[in-house]
Amino acid sequence: MNSLFSWISARKTEVKHPSTSATVTIREQDTGTRRVSLQEFVEKRCPSLYSTFHPAWWLPSGHHQTLYCVVGDFSQRDKVVYKRTLLRLKDGGTIGLDFTPVDSGHMAPDTPIVVVLHGLTGGSYESYVRAILSPACLPTSEGGLGYRAVVVNFRGCAGVPVTSPQMYSAGHTNDIRQAVFYISALFPDAPLLGLGFSLGANVMTRYIAEEGQRCRLRSACILACPWNLNANNDKLNSTYLGLHVYSKGMGRNLVNMLKKSVHSFSHYPEHDVAKAAIKAVSLNRPAIDTFDDTFTRIAGGSSPPWPFASARDYYEYASSHKVLGDVRIPFLAINASDDPVVQDVPMDAGENEWVIMALTSHGGHLGWFEVDDAGWGQVRKWIRHPVLEWFHATAEVMIWDGLRYPDIHEIDGYFTEVGRETLGCKVVNTEEIIRGTEGQAGLLPGL
Repeated sequence: MNSLFSWISARKTEVKHPSTSATVTIREQDTGTRRVSLQEFVEKRCPSLYSTFHPAWWLPSGHHQTLYCVVGDFSQRDKVVYKRTLLRLKDGGTIGLDFTPVDSGHMAPDTPIVVVLHGLTGGSYESYVRAILSPACLPTSEGGLGYRAVVVNFRGCAGVPVTSPQMYSAGHTNDIRQAVFYISALFPDAPLLGLGFSLGANVMTRYIAEEGQRCRLRSACILACPWNLNANNDKLNSTYLGLHVYSKGMGRNLVNMLKKSVHSFSHYPEHDVAKAAIKAVSLNRPAIDTFDDTFTRIAGGSSPPWPFASARDYYEYASSHKVLGDVRIPFLAINASDDPVVQDVPMDAGENEWVIMALTSHGGHLGWFEVDDAGWGQVRKWIRHPVLEWFHATAEVMIWDGLRYPDIHEIDGYFTEVGRETLGCKVVNTEEIIRGTEGQAGLLPGL
């Protein structure tokens, strides 16, 4: 009965456009080009966004959808193979860029590239990442978009080594900034499309807002962003399941991930980050805010503004809802109203003409599982439909004339942008092949 009620009560996705929409130029088959509002453009080119998402009947609630991300077997679905490039940053840190398809030499120089930021302790192997990249990078002859993609794996995630006394956080954007320098240098003619999941969505949003009109991404799609970190953390901790299942589940992931890298901090025994790491790995099933109060507020970025006095101060700084007004590229954000992890969603988005907010009635946290016709009990990700429509529309239908960015040049082996020479990255390894379905032992997938 509950499943049937969920199906009946599923509502059409709520899509919130600003009262005044940006104007964009698009290609028309017969007339050449035309100027239209972003709202008209999206309504015509992204019909799935305005449809009703019906969850699989056996996954009726946000809890079911979210937990299935953890317990479901996705090893035979959406297989993706990557070639990893390790980048050493000017601060000594390392990030891992996983490119797909591996053999892309035949692809045109202007083939669009999806630039991905994964969730809290994930990586390119996560099923929610592969569910989008598999069809996005499938050749057009096989029904895909035929794009390239690159997943930017955070420091210490997905096997990326920790080589400096700093980790990642919801508020540190210089790592994605430097990754984009490198991708732009490697593929100067390719439009770059941002895709962020959960914590990665928060980082992507802040990066885009900070870049403003100089942002090198043509568009972005943001999924399950946590937005107001303090508000959502408070709501998470206010229920038994929120605290003991989700918050402590994420906290466990963070501790287990840090344990894999804690030996790296032995090179800096007197550093505050090393001392915080020792305390953090000894935590027993901490809630996520306990872990962040012990470690992330100190280790999550460079000074200033790190370190913060408390996790709440870090959350206040890192929250992305308050920077939406600075976004200057087409920006689509999708959340689910029954997401047990993210319950506070800023649907008004500050009336920014570039921002479109969408809220499905179901879907949980990075779930959006619907019935798959492939067989009984099989599911597929509904979310791939609006995301792929959005990317195709903003990369191939929308026209960006006269874009000018500062030059990327190489200084002492580091790729850097003119005027930002304090930032930069250089390649330290490009040989490793990554099987996308191989997760990280000890980590709960999907969280």
